Amino acid sequence: MVRISTIFIAICMVLVAASLGMVLYSLAGISATDSAIVALTALTFLILYNAVSMRLRDRTDVGSQIADLSRGTADLARQIAEFGRRLAAVEGRVVSANSAGADRIQSVVGEINELGVMVRQLAASVASHEDQLVSRVALPATEAAPVAQPAAVDRPAESKISADPAVATRPAAAPPVVAPAALDAAEQGRKAAQLLGTVRGAVENGRIDIYLQPIVTLPQRKVRFYEAVTRLRDDKDQILTADDFIAAAETGGLMARIDHTVMLRCMQVLRRLMVRNKDVGIFCNVAAATLGDAETFAQCLDFLEANRALASSFVLELKQSTLRALGPIESEHLAALAARGYRFSIDHVTDLRIEPRELADRGVRFIKVPAALLLDQRLAASDIQASDLSDLLGRFGIDLIAERIEGERAVVDLLDYDVRFGQGFLFAAPRPLRPEATSAAGDAAAPPDPAPQDTNASARPQKMETPRIEPARTTGNAALVRRAAGPN
Repeated sequence: MVRISTIFIAICMVLVAASLGMVLYSLAGISATDSAIVALTALTFLILYNAVSMRLRDRTDVGSQIADLSRGTADLARQIAEFGRRLAAVEGRVVSANSAGADRIQSVVGEINELGVMVRQLAASVASHEDQLVSRVALPATEAAPVAQPAAVDRPAESKISADPAVATRPAAAPPVVAPAALDAAEQGRKAAQLLGTVRGAVENGRIDIYLQPIVTLPQRKVRFYEAVTRLRDDKDQILTADDFIAAAETGGLMARIDHTVMLRCMQVLRRLMVRNKDVGIFCNVAAATLGDAETFAQCLDFLEANRALASSFVLELKQSTLRALGPIESEHLAALAARGYRFSIDHVTDLRIEPRELADRGVRFIKVPAALLLDQRLAASDIQASDLSDLLGRFGIDLIAERIEGERAVVDLLDYDVRFGQGFLFAAPRPLRPEATSAAGDAAAPPDPAPQDTNASARPQKMETPRIEPARTTGNAALVRRAAGPN
């Protein structure tokens, strides 16, 4: 636009100068040369005038632009100051909110600790009441015999008194009768106390055994992981399964000690396994009581911190109900394990109401679902189709493991659901670890006890290999360090 106006002005100046020369030549009678000189002079003056006027106008425009720029800069400075004030106010609110949240968390932690103390006191009082109930129920039975003896001794007097009709028809006093419910409660209390004593003796005397059950790939059935199954032995070497002793151990506060011992031995087993196969891993169960016990968890965390190199092959397994009922302390401990590279597995799944994103954020990498729950949608209690579950979990880096597989038909059906791993008696039952045979080298382990014969053994494509495991020995801290370091 500026160029067009400049061109127009130049054309006008040329026309004015030419017109002035023509007027002087035609009307004033001046020669053509003089008229051309006058025209050029007028054109020069016009050009100079236009240049000076444009320069003055440009200066005026620049001054106004500078004034506008200064006003805009002042406005921008005021806005920045306002934003700084608002940011300072927001930071103050955030700091106050964080401090208030920390105070609330501390108060909640204090209340939880008080509740824990009250629960322990309640458990102790319930145990004392059960003991009193057992003693009171047993007391009438001991007093019944002395009451019946006088009637048997004083038979002559009784025969004399029986001659009176009024006395003869009077009914004899009935012995005290104990209610069957009270007897059942007393018997259950006695059995529970006896079982608790057995479990406590097994833990204190180191009668904790580790059984291994393989987790295989499907359909190749190649052993990829082992699950460590805990068994206890009483003083008569009778085996107690997890269903038998877990309730008593939780009541007596022994689960944390059991999990700590099992964790130590599982790490030893993993070191032995990785000598032969670097791709193998082990699943170790952890109870909610272990995550909630600050002292025992600190010991476990120190031990796992020292073995972070094996974190990718050491999977900690939790129940679905335990994960859903985690409190703030347990969640913090779980996050501490995840921060050190350890991953988790979920078992004892009762429904498929699963949030894969939430589980992945917590560090869960495996989910064990019973084969019956996968194959029967009516038992799943969820809108997720079992055929889509493996793909849905895989999007978040979680592998699906079908457990409790007992038939070949179930394997065929599970392959249609894209299940990659399987576990159950069809592949192998949990096998105990036998004590190590003494040798000159001191590092050769005896093979485990043979597994029970399976009726479907002929249908298997290959035989599962069972590792040779070093047994656990309680010979002090030095021996524990040597076992944790593995074979030389």
